[in-house]
Amino acid sequence: MSLDADAIFARNAKVIPGGVVSINRATDPRRLFTRAQGAYLYDHSGRRFIDYHAAFSPYFLGHGRSEIDEAVIAAIRSGQSLMGAGTTTWEGELAELLVDSVPSLEQVELTNSGSEATYFALRIARAATGRDRVCVMQGGYNGWHNDVAFNLMDPLAAMEGHQPGTPHRLRPFSAGMPSNQKDNVVAIEYNDLAAAEAVLGTGTVAAIILEPILQNIGIVKPQPGYLQRLREICDRTGTLLIFDEVKTGFRHALGGYQSVCGVMPDLSTFGKAVANGYPLGVLGGKARYMGLFATSDPAKRVLMAGTYNGHPVPVAAAIACLKLLRAEQATLYPRLEALTARLAAGTRAAFAEAGITVTVVQQASAYVTYFMDHAPLSWTDIARHHDMALDKRFRNLLADEGIFHFPLPTKQGSVSAAHSEADIDETIAATRRVAARLAATNLAAKG
Repeated sequence: MSLDADAIFARNAKVIPGGVVSINRATDPRRLFTRAQGAYLYDHSGRRFIDYHAAFSPYFLGHGRSEIDEAVIAAIRSGQSLMGAGTTTWEGELAELLVDSVPSLEQVELTNSGSEATYFALRIARAATGRDRVCVMQGGYNGWHNDVAFNLMDPLAAMEGHQPGTPHRLRPFSAGMPSNQKDNVVAIEYNDLAAAEAVLGTGTVAAIILEPILQNIGIVKPQPGYLQRLREICDRTGTLLIFDEVKTGFRHALGGYQSVCGVMPDLSTFGKAVANGYPLGVLGGKARYMGLFATSDPAKRVLMAGTYNGHPVPVAAAIACLKLLRAEQATLYPRLEALTARLAAGTRAAFAEAGITVTVVQQASAYVTYFMDHAPLSWTDIARHHDMALDKRFRNLLADEGIFHFPLPTKQGSVSAAHSEADIDETIAATRRVAARLAATNLAAKG
């Protein structure tokens, strides 16, 4: 059957608001992918794209990794249904694998998404501290719920007048939030220790939650000592430190980015790569906090509920994924870091030849091309210096060449275990052609 992207979108829009069930997946131009395998996406016409979007990065092992899918099929055929009463052996097996893999985890709970995990993490922090306020990062993304739905990729004009060392003005990115929600949320700049000190030093903040590397806006790395100092400030002020490793977890190391930077949070959340694309979220941390889910003290007990928590399908996928990562970590992570470094170097060279200034930032198998002359320190830095329009043109021209990145400026690129050296070289060659076209367009515009 012949498919037309615009026709399918129009048909869906009659019964789905906006035509797509997660508005974050809407693309310009519209895309209709019908199949994915390994490192590739295929659209409605059968055209192949080398995929660096990876559905916002969960496919660390590639699309349709056979060992993961076979574990899911075996779980279904074994009769491991969602029985909805008591515990199960498979949720216990996954919990043991997680605790054994990530250094800060003593106990874990399973959810269906990263947003659910961050929601429960903040609920625990409030129960543990008796405080209401939470601190988030300007430009960070920690899910869709009210506590964290603020200050996401704000335009530069909205941030004018902000002074370093102070909180940002709060700007919700969703309607329908309680008007008093702002009373319990404060947003600060990433890498701004003075702001963290000022806010947490009030003794009113239950938790500070952050991606240890801001990967919703590409790759913004912590400055030397930043995360360590946050840990010290939290210890001194009685604030829980929560690492949102939904994107960084298992992609940068089996133990999460926390095992790379050596900073142990009180609570951590995971998702995406943990089950290689199957829907699963993880919340874990110190037993004295996680134990609040089961405490006999009704005044301290935190509700953890969810009919589909621990569903055997994503749990089987996560068990298989973690076993693969544990077995192959000694070779897998270095190989992917080397492939990504090759891609980053080729991208830099392509733009240098074209006379266009870029900065390519890499962390293990994740990378991003910024159209600015330095690696950014924060979202405000990006908004002030990065050429958003040029970035979007770059992404769309790459798609014309059969290389797919999500067509929104600053979104992370992800290299998977399914990518080959040939894929990387094909991508570099396409990048060289695109960079030349961008340079020619710029010259024409100036002339």
